[in-house]
Amino acid sequence: MSQTRPLINTLKQELRKRRITYKQVSAALDLSETSVKRLFAEEAFSIKRLEKVCELLHLDLSDLIHLMERNIDLTSQFTLEQEQELVSDIRLLLVALLLMNKLTFEEIIAVYDISETEGIRLLAQLDRMKMIELQPGNRVKLMISQNFEWLPGGPIQKFFESTVQQEFLDSSFSKPGEFRIFASGMISASANAELIRKMHHLAKEMHDANVDSESLPLEQRFGTSLMMAIRPWEIQAFKELRRSGDTRVFGKSR
Repeated sequence: MSQTRPLINTLKQELRKRRITYKQVSAALDLSETSVKRLFAEEAFSIKRLEKVCELLHLDLSDLIHLMERNIDLTSQFTLEQEQELVSDIRLLLVALLLMNKLTFEEIIAVYDISETEGIRLLAQLDRMKMIELQPGNRVKLMISQNFEWLPGGPIQKFFESTVQQEFLDSSFSKPGEFRIFASGMISASANAELIRKMHHLAKEMHDANVDSESLPLEQRFGTSLMMAIRPWEIQAFKELRRSGDTRVFGKSR
């Protein structure tokens, strides 16, 4: 299928809505729970298995495809102007990010120093930006897709690089829930590419963990960030000791 990823994402979304677990899916497919998790991670469902899972949801495969098509109409990326509007108002950015993490309006104004009046104004602004659809009772419907991404090199990423990244790394990473590891070595370009593939997979697991935690009460959920980076790199002091004849370039064989 050409739309495998959005279809599997829609399937996962519908399973979560109905609180159907991997254990129930594994029983329906006569597979181990580990095998089912691998099917989702690798997006390797056959039509027959998709239809089996749809039976659990009381849906036809055609219904699932229709739901997927509705999701595809959602925004997958903001414009430069929309991102600039977000970073120009820290409260607007905060509310936007909290809504993306499925906090309710009531939870936001209870935890943060934002009045109900100001909160409603911010919701109305996000509605005008087409990020949410503001509904009665200050309920919101997110108008962004599951594969939503910030603009590469855009205002949000620049805000991250100038502010968030510095604050995040200003830690000994020794408190509960914190962990830091730094590894270096002399590896090939192909080994580098494989590590990047695995990093993408881990980032996807982080996203899935976030979605899986959405149904928990706010008291059991904590703002958590995972940062990964890799690049061919050497400390400048070491680099300055290299002989001038060393002309190796990463990714190019001599």
